[in-house]
Amino acid sequence: MRGCGVGAGFGRGGLVRVDARSVGILHEAYHKMRGGLARDRYDLYDYVRATAAKLAVFDSFYVGLLHGADRVRFPYGYEGGVFDDPTSHTYGPSGQTAWLVKNRQTYRFAYDNGAVLNAGISFGDTRRRSADAVTVPMFRTQQGSRDVLFGMVSMHSYTPGAFDDNAVRSFEWLTGLLARVLTREKEDTEAFLMLLPGGGVPRTLTSDHVMEHMAARLSEIHGLARRMVEDEGEGEERGAAAGIVRLCEQTQTELMEMALWADEGPEQRFLSLTEVEQRVAVLLVDGLGNRELADETGRSPNTVKVHLKNIYRKYGMTTREQVAEDVRKHLSR
Repeated sequence: MRGCGVGAGFGRGGLVRVDARSVGILHEAYHKMRGGLARDRYDLYDYVRATAAKLAVFDSFYVGLLHGADRVRFPYGYEGGVFDDPTSHTYGPSGQTAWLVKNRQTYRFAYDNGAVLNAGISFGDTRRRSADAVTVPMFRTQQGSRDVLFGMVSMHSYTPGAFDDNAVRSFEWLTGLLARVLTREKEDTEAFLMLLPGGGVPRTLTSDHVMEHMAARLSEIHGLARRMVEDEGEGEERGAAAGIVRLCEQTQTELMEMALWADEGPEQRFLSLTEVEQRVAVLLVDGLGNRELADETGRSPNTVKVHLKNIYRKYGMTTREQVAEDVRKHLSR
């Protein structure tokens, strides 16, 4: 399956022209997704996939979330009815992600016979190519500026012409609903954090958070595995095995989502530098002195000092060792 990337375009305003059957399916999804379903991201994505499967027949389905300046993470995906391991990619100037970021509208295979799609990175069954695909964006409203593109949902088929206009419009509506649910969850989390001591301080994910989460999940998995050993009868064993599979899938999705909470400071600070300053900052990782920096960049020692002063100011740091460590974190992500 070809073309991991970011989708675009959810029609705002006006009536969504879909058939009566689709209206019923989307009406049910609205009430369930606006309820408590959003508390578990895996279950939420699973429900969106199940709802999409009522609207159209597809072979592959995935959810992608933008992270940082050039990265897209896929916390949830299915290929041929089987859970596909979460992954992440850095995207370049070509392919579906770049096209969608630029055009900010739904991508359909029929637009270019899959040319943009096939320029992207393969996922799922890499031995086959999609014969039809629809990728729809998720936007988050931001005061004072145009909506922020933060992710996408995509469905693919190995059958040509699998997605008619009704399926596409329904899928756009469903993806827009998911975007609003995720946005509301993010806003609720930020509002809650304001109540904590030192309110307003951004949440930063640490290794302790990851370890605690993994320990809790592994404890659940261990308990189910122990049940398989202790229980008698095929029914109980099958139930425990199914529980283990689901917990593993949930944990994989959650870990990929947790990466979105990780500290983006190193990347944002590096991107705040000019092109020359970035080169100087990278050379600091190698421990170069001012004279060596001047030789490597073709600048005078005094100019290098000015660049270093600007870097320290933008980083809010006072030593080259601090900057080098921060740049190292960015380069090793």
